[in-house]
Amino acid sequence: MSDDWLGGDPFADPSDPDAAAREQRRREREEKRQKREAKRAEKEGVAGGESGEGSTEQQRGGSVEPSPDSPYEPPPAPPSPPRTPEQEFWDEPADEPEPVAAPVEKSPTEDSEADRAWNEPRDFADEGLPPEQTPDARGPGRIGRDGGVGGILGSLRRHPLRIVAALLAVVLAWFLWSLFQPFHGDGSGKVAVTIPKGASVSEVGDILGEKGVIDSSTFFQLRVTLEGKRSSLYPGRYALASGMSYGAAIDALDTPPLKRTLTVTIPEGYSRSQAAQLVEEDGIEGSYTKATIKSRYLNPASYGGKGAKDLEGFLFPDTFEMRPNAPVADLVQLQLQDFKKKIKQIDMSYAKSKNLTVFDVLVIASMIEREAGIPSQRKQVAAVVYNRLHEGMPLGIDATIRFATGNYAQPLTESELAVDSPYNTRTNQGLPPGPINSPGIEAIDAAAHPSKDDYLFYVNKPNTCGELAFSKTEAEFEADVAAYNEAREANGGNEPTTCGE
Repeated sequence: MSDDWLGGDPFADPSDPDAAAREQRRREREEKRQKREAKRAEKEGVAGGESGEGSTEQQRGGSVEPSPDSPYEPPPAPPSPPRTPEQEFWDEPADEPEPVAAPVEKSPTEDSEADRAWNEPRDFADEGLPPEQTPDARGPGRIGRDGGVGGILGSLRRHPLRIVAALLAVVLAWFLWSLFQPFHGDGSGKVAVTIPKGASVSEVGDILGEKGVIDSSTFFQLRVTLEGKRSSLYPGRYALASGMSYGAAIDALDTPPLKRTLTVTIPEGYSRSQAAQLVEEDGIEGSYTKATIKSRYLNPASYGGKGAKDLEGFLFPDTFEMRPNAPVADLVQLQLQDFKKKIKQIDMSYAKSKNLTVFDVLVIASMIEREAGIPSQRKQVAAVVYNRLHEGMPLGIDATIRFATGNYAQPLTESELAVDSPYNTRTNQGLPPGPINSPGIEAIDAAAHPSKDDYLFYVNKPNTCGELAFSKTEAEFEADVAAYNEAREANGGNEPTTCGE
């Protein structure tokens, strides 16, 4: 390249030191380039002379370094086209560092042309860049042309559905964490819990929640349903812990509770034969009927029952807690001991004034327990018994006939009403030979303290639930019986009662 071409160099500004330095470097690079081309042309010329052919560079008109012995002078090389600053930069050798130019002072407000170009706003869409390659999409924290934050926040702002999805993911994570309670543990302390028979899963969850055993009854029900154990939870008494996980609580209730005690309930007014069925159903070992004939813990003769053939009437009705696998004799002992304690609470002075023993009071109490449909009429029934005994009239109480026949549920037939038994109070005067069931303490108290009424009769009052219609004369009684039969016929021959409605 000739130096004449440099005369029009737009970068050659004598007043700019940086331009002078660049011009000097350009000249040096041009000289080095010409030397390299000369050496390459010389090598190609030697190779072409050996083969008898001209070098490629010579054929193209390229310049070569002339040999000192050769009279031939090559034509001057045509000027090279102008080179850009970037091309000039890459033409510099790697092993020759560029000299550092002296810094040029400039005013704070003065910017170079390159700085102004860099600071100018750029429209990347005009440059053909796709959106994902613009500075806005190159990572978190980058500021785009519109001032928005890039990265995750910018992406969420541009796509609102991602925010909804993120919120749903958080809610789902919380739900699963609350439902399955990882690392929750088995709780602490001891909490006594009783699950009643027939309790639903929701009722069980409510009981555990109220006791503080679990956090939520709703989540407990969901866990039980997911594990398929809605019908596998056992009733009974449990010793659980406070703050148990749902899984631990389900595992505890999925196992039958260890029975520390056996609960047996003998209702008031149940005879020995009726109680024997309940005892057998509760799984008590042994025969209740045989165990209640006599016992060393109580002698009926001590209470005036010299002719008693068994312990009927002395077997106090109550709820008893027994050891598992305890024999039936233990239950009988508990009933007799309970009777001894309770009978001491009753004042027998009035009954004794009527020449009645404790045993007689028990007989009257057992009839009251079956005849009085409502508690408030117990003493009135007792008054009828006392008055009839005083008048020498048969008691005519059907409950004694039911005891003799064993018919406790169906209407008594004519043959049953005429049964030949000392317990038939229609055909026999006075008290029956003994109690017909186990009376409770209220019936015993009523038998010892009858009302002061002069009633001699009573019959069921129609369209009531156990209420009795009392009368002093036989005429009044016949009218009450007629009203009852009329109501019975109107009810299709069935008992006119409101019980069960």
